[in-house]
Order: sequence, then C-alpha cells, then structure tokens
Amino acid sequence: MKTVNHWIGGKAAEGASGVYGPVTDPATGEQTTRVAFASVEEVDAAVAAAKDAYATWSTSSLATRTAVLFRYRALLDARREELARLITAEHGKVHSDALGEVARGLEIVELACGITTQLKGELSTQVSGGVDVAAIRQPLGVVAGITPFNFPAMVPMWMFPLAIACGNTFVLKPSEKDPSPALLLAELAAEAGLPAGVLNVVHGDKVAVDRLLTHPDVAAVSFVGSTPVARHIHAVATSHGKRVQALGGAKNHMLVLPDADLDAAADAAVSAAYGSAGERCMAVSAVVAVGATGDELVRKIADRAAKIKIGPGDDPASEMGPLITRAHRDKVASYVEGAAAQGARVVMDGTGFTVEGYEQGHWIGLSLLDEVATHMDAYRDEIFGPVLCVLRADSYEEGLDIINSSPWGNGTAIFTRDGGAARRFQLEVHAGMVGVNVPIPVPVGYHSFGGWKDSLFGDLHIYGNDGVAFYTRGKVVTTRWPDPAESAVDLGFPSHR
Repeated sequence: MKTVNHWIGGKAAEGASGVYGPVTDPATGEQTTRVAFASVEEVDAAVAAAKDAYATWSTSSLATRTAVLFRYRALLDARREELARLITAEHGKVHSDALGEVARGLEIVELACGITTQLKGELSTQVSGGVDVAAIRQPLGVVAGITPFNFPAMVPMWMFPLAIACGNTFVLKPSEKDPSPALLLAELAAEAGLPAGVLNVVHGDKVAVDRLLTHPDVAAVSFVGSTPVARHIHAVATSHGKRVQALGGAKNHMLVLPDADLDAAADAAVSAAYGSAGERCMAVSAVVAVGATGDELVRKIADRAAKIKIGPGDDPASEMGPLITRAHRDKVASYVEGAAAQGARVVMDGTGFTVEGYEQGHWIGLSLLDEVATHMDAYRDEIFGPVLCVLRADSYEEGLDIINSSPWGNGTAIFTRDGGAARRFQLEVHAGMVGVNVPIPVPVGYHSFGGWKDSLFGDLHIYGNDGVAFYTRGKVVTTRWPDPAESAVDLGFPSHR
C-alpha cells in the first residue's frame, strides 16, 4: 500500500511516530493509501528546518525568489493533469473540477511571481530639515498553513507561494484525508530550485496542529476550514503571540428578485449548490426567492438538477463525484432525512442514490428542500454537501434581513436586472464577497478572499493585498544625514549656510 510521508528540509522524511491514517478512494470506499501522522518531534524538525532556511532565504534578492517562482509556475502548468488526477483519486471530485482547482491555485503563484511590485515601499523626503522617512515591509519568519480536504491543492497554493515570495519559510499541514497533492506541490517546488527548508510538509491530526499553534518559532498561522476549528485556532495561536488568519465556514445565500432572469438564476443555483458535490465554502446553500418567483424557480432548479450525471471522478461523463468519506456522506444525508419532520418540503431526496458497480462508494444524490425556515437544522448548519435550501421572502428587505441575520458572512449573491437594487444590496449586505448575477464571487488572485462575522477570525483576508500584508510586517525608518559640506574630510561640497 502506498504511504504518504512528510517533506522536511528539502527531501522526503519517513514517518517516525508509527501512527498512520487511512486515505480512501471516495468512489469505491476502499483504502488506497496510508498517511504518516507527525509527532511533536517531527513537527519540531520541520519548524527547525524552516528556521534554518529563513536565515538565508529572507535575505535573498527578489530576483532570486521570483526566478524560482517562475520556474515553479511552469512546472505546475506542465504537471497540472497529474496533480488533478491525484485530487480526483483522493478527494473524489470530477476531473474538470480538479483541473479548475489547479488553475485557481496557479493564479496565486502568478501573483507571487510579481511580488517585486507588491513589496515596493514608500519614501517621503525632507519631512523636516534634512530628514527623510521610508516605510518598508519585511518577512515574519517561519509561518504555517493548515488546509482543508475540499481543495487539497488550491488552498495550499493560496498560502505558501505568497508567503515565500515575501521572504518567509513555510510549514504546511494539509488535510490527512487527501494528502498526496500537497506532497507533489513540495516536490515540484524543490525541482524548481526552492532551497531546502523553505517549504516543508507535515501530515497528521490534532497533535501536529496543536504543536504548530504553540511552537515558539512559528510567527503566523493561516487556516481554512470549519468555523468551530477556525475559532479554536485563532484563540490558541493568538494567545501564543502569533498572527492569525483563520477562514471558517459559511451559509452562502443567493437572493433572487422578481425581475431576475429565472433561467439564468436556476442555472447559477444548480452549478453553485451542487458543483464539487457542494463541498466548498463558497457553495450557494440557500436561495432566498422574493415574491412570486419561488414556485417557478424551484421547478427550474429541479428540472436542471435531475439531469446532472453523478459518477466516479475519473469518468469523463461524470459531472459530480462522491463525498470525501462515508461518515461525511451519512452526516449530509441526516439533514435531508430530518428536513420534512421540521416542516420543509423535500422536492428532491438524494439520500438513496448509488452508482452501479461502485456500491461501496461515498455516494449521495442531489437534494432540494423548499419552504425552509431559518430555525431548521438544514438551514442553521453548514451541511457541506449537495443540499440546496430554498427560503421564501415577501420583499427585498425581508430577504436581506434573512441574509444579514445569519452568523456567517462569507459570500452572497443577488440576481436582478435592476442596477439600483444591486447597488443597494452590495452596500447593505453583511458579507465579505458579493456577486451581482454571479453566484460564486471568488475574487481573482490580485484581490483578497475572505468573509465577515463567523466566516473569518483575524483582521486580514487571504491572498491579494491582504495576503502580502499578512505575511510581512511594516517598518518605518527616519533618517538624517549631516551636511557633507561640514564633513571632517573635505569632499568638495559647498556650504548651504
């Protein structure tokens, strides 16, 4: 059986703890791989390697760093098919989704390649007689990233390329459910010429995470995952003096006004709710239909959803794959099974779905719940699966209040033909990312990604300008030089007096 080991100091490091976790093929339910879980000592070794590398990497020229990153970008582009196959094998998402994930990660590598412009400082001359003031940004030191199972390549690439471009060194703790893509990312970085120790990967569970959160040589922690874990990571790491950006969960709403193009809205709802099997923090999981649009919109969504082909991720005909684990599949199903008892109308029930020949896979079909109320479990919790809730509102104001009353504020969208209504919504809604006739408003790489309320713990969003600010710290230098005409050595300068 294949074993996924750590990557420490520029080379593979066999697990020494004796503890391993299973990695399954979600389409078959069979264990295909085991992943080594790091002990405290192994995490310490990774941090020590990063600390040693920081001494020289932090003082390397921007030209040196970007040369490595340009080579890295080329390698990732050339090997994107291989990376996508690893994602499909361990996560289960269809190949096209996996390729899309790699492409979005590459955007941040490309941003990191242009770090020379991002790190330009500021200079004010003659703020006083003979006095200049300069503002510069410097790296933090060793930084860590803890990433989720749903995007095993993209989210790590949202973190470490920008961090190392800024002069930091990095320790990555990817999800233990699909660890192989992270290891390939590290191997390709070494092939691109990244010095040993600049990027390290340790696998594991709470033991590894807690050590990174408390290690005295880790200066900052980036995290993407569920809200309870994000809250815990922020609390523990900040109590140990670390800078933290912890992105949590979401319940993303799509507000559909009576003037909207309902065909476009239905297309958007289906792709945003069921794409990647709903296992993404930017999935639309709640549609708020305003006025008389609800019945027709629900019919259109159901008609489209019924045509989606579900099957193994490596089958080109598949449009949606299985869920990551059996336990997660059962948890998602429980929300659908309990929805009717709480008063929802179950339009589509995917809990009995299976795929012939793959009966042991982690399968679930598409579920659509109508007439959902805000007190119901299917609405209150982040389901993280292919379940779409439809709520009804009599007016724009009622719909907006539903959205703003949610404890989450990650992403949201409005569908309307009215520019004035869209403008009001983008200013009045309490969310960090807003789409106007765009269901999943994930920003491009040179803007920053992040939510509000319980979707983000910390002050700065991920990647973009906020990412550069997070991985650097500012320094202001005030300088006064004596008049060269007054030097003890005659340099030939005329006196200004």
